[in-house]
Amino acid sequence: MSDKVLLITGASSGIGRATALKAAKNGYKLALLARRENKLKEVVNEVGADNAIALPTDVTKLEELGKAIHKTVEKFGKIDAVYANAGKGLEKAGTEHGDPREWDQLIDLNVKALLWTAKMTMQHLRQTKGHFLITSSVAGKIYLPGSVYGASKWFASGFGHNLAREMKEWGGRCTVICPGMVDTDFFDEPKPDKLKPDDIADAVVFALNAPHHSTVREIEVMPTN
Repeated sequence: MSDKVLLITGASSGIGRATALKAAKNGYKLALLARRENKLKEVVNEVGADNAIALPTDVTKLEELGKAIHKTVEKFGKIDAVYANAGKGLEKAGTEHGDPREWDQLIDLNVKALLWTAKMTMQHLRQTKGHFLITSSVAGKIYLPGSVYGASKWFASGFGHNLAREMKEWGGRCTVICPGMVDTDFFDEPKPDKLKPDDIADAVVFALNAPHHSTVREIEVMPTN
């Protein structure tokens, strides 16, 4: 029970996977949520079955999310930190030429699933005076022509800073992570000169490992070029 427990959504690849591996090296037990069970099991095999649990979950479905949280507490006894990392972009950019069906999916994952992850884990974080972290984006801090994706990340940033003030009332912490462009499968083509998932994972672990009297409210990470 002395080991800290971190729940990660979108844990099967990219930033989520990199964060899982870094956090495991820092002594965290892991609850790994994503839709691709085979990818989650690869992470479990890498860090050890005693240290992680694979929880295939569609976080846009409230019932599935609730079951995954229950299984986490059942295995590890508590939740110390939650990293709401799951998110998606859009194939069709802009407002006039955007696809409303894509917008539905985007809002379900980037907005509603974030809210549900916070809502469903808050009672557990209250018990541990825990930490909630969010993957937003630099796109949620600047204005981009007609960017619906960017608007969803404005929501993530605004919600995260509001949640930080709510959690402060009982000694909890909240951190918003704002990456610039990261070389992940989020993009169709590789971006070798941009940030790597490990760069963002380092930022997450830095915020997690800050002494409890110190809250890192936001971290912005940009490619040097």
